Amino acid sequence: MGRCRLILCLGFLTAFGGCTSSSLPGRPIVDMKGVTLAAYEADLAECDEYAKEVEAGKQVAIGAAAGAAVGGLMGASIGNSDRAKRSAGAGATYGGARGGMRALNESNKVVRNCLRNRGYVVLN
Repeated sequence: MGRCRLILCLGFLTAFGGCTSSSLPGRPIVDMKGVTLAAYEADLAECDEYAKEVEAGKQVAIGAAAGAAVGGLMGASIGNSDRAKRSAGAGATYGGARGGMRALNESNKVVRNCLRNRGYVVLN
């Protein structure tokens, strides 16, 4: 029974996380007309360095803490302490996943904005 709940929870997180993502991980799609590949690769590498400044670990931790608090409170309100613990664990997992998606989206946004500010036409 516990394994089934875990699988359902992970499936929900995957499905819901995919729905909330505004951009996909990976390289941006850039109109390469009039652009040399070497210059683009150099600019992309520099923009990737800026994107590393996004504090992903901090966003995951904040999301997990908030999720644990909400999950624990909800579990306690409808059940006993065991249910509160399980709900807090599920809330932490969900909140951490949401924080990770936010960090990924922010990193992607930094790279795209950096490239646009350098004169590239970013298509995605």
